[in-house]
Amino acid sequence: MAAPTQISRFDPFMSPPLTSRKPNLSFPLFSTSFTSLSFPSFSLSLSRPKPQTQRSYRHRVHASIRKLSESDSLPISKDPEDLDASIPTGAGVYGVFDANGELQFVGISRNIASSVDKHRKSVPSDLCSSVKVGPADTATPDRMVLQSAWKSWIEEHISATGKPPPGNVQGNYTWIGAPPDIRLTPGRHVSLTIPLEELIDRLVKEHKVVAFIKGSRRAPQCGFSQKVVSILESHGVDFVSLDVLDEEHNYGLREKLKSYSNWPTFPQVFVGGELVGGCDIISDLAEKGELKALFQK
Repeated sequence: MAAPTQISRFDPFMSPPLTSRKPNLSFPLFSTSFTSLSFPSFSLSLSRPKPQTQRSYRHRVHASIRKLSESDSLPISKDPEDLDASIPTGAGVYGVFDANGELQFVGISRNIASSVDKHRKSVPSDLCSSVKVGPADTATPDRMVLQSAWKSWIEEHISATGKPPPGNVQGNYTWIGAPPDIRLTPGRHVSLTIPLEELIDRLVKEHKVVAFIKGSRRAPQCGFSQKVVSILESHGVDFVSLDVLDEEHNYGLREKLKSYSNWPTFPQVFVGGELVGGCDIISDLAEKGELKALFQK
């Protein structure tokens, strides 16, 4: 049976951290598996003689921010000035909908309008058509209030559709941005303590999916690499990438990888330590609908 879908928790635009107000809260991070979401347990400091109970605090959480289904839907304007005028600029949670009215992403932000504007600039326009907002009822809301509201919106959507919003699934970097590429060394003149081929072997065996591409993941330098990155990301594949053209941090990788894989061209995609192929093979598997099954093995 396939592993449960993992949910990506936070909006990258929520920075710096929100300031908590007393009583101070400490809490474990909740599970990100949407099949087993549960509210975190709370523990309150003794900074007040009579701390709130978990039940009363949870009631305040839900009272502070409305449910997803009860929140207002607002069009996302292409004009930044109109955007600021129509969407709240304070802290809260928000859900972005595509042109068909399907929820694509739920985020947390200190400035909802600013976060939506950044999505508008970086996400395809058909995925960013309207937004539902749940503004906090105070200027400096407790972080737990926002996290619990975010989780409540995710659970509400899963309850209605049976699945989380696509943009909140781990491995989908459309909304939160891709992680940086792996670098094999700190610099070109740093001596390796193990042979480069052994380093490659460890890398492809320790990570389920590895893509060796020309250029960075965020800025591929050839059309084939760009297409492979696009296919993997559109399928929600959680993969790591390396730039074979980076002679400063991956010196010698391009030629050594050719002999290691016995494959002369790039990109090269490895799954479970085995070479799957380059752009043509990945594209062909995607067109046949066989790519998803490959990554679930």
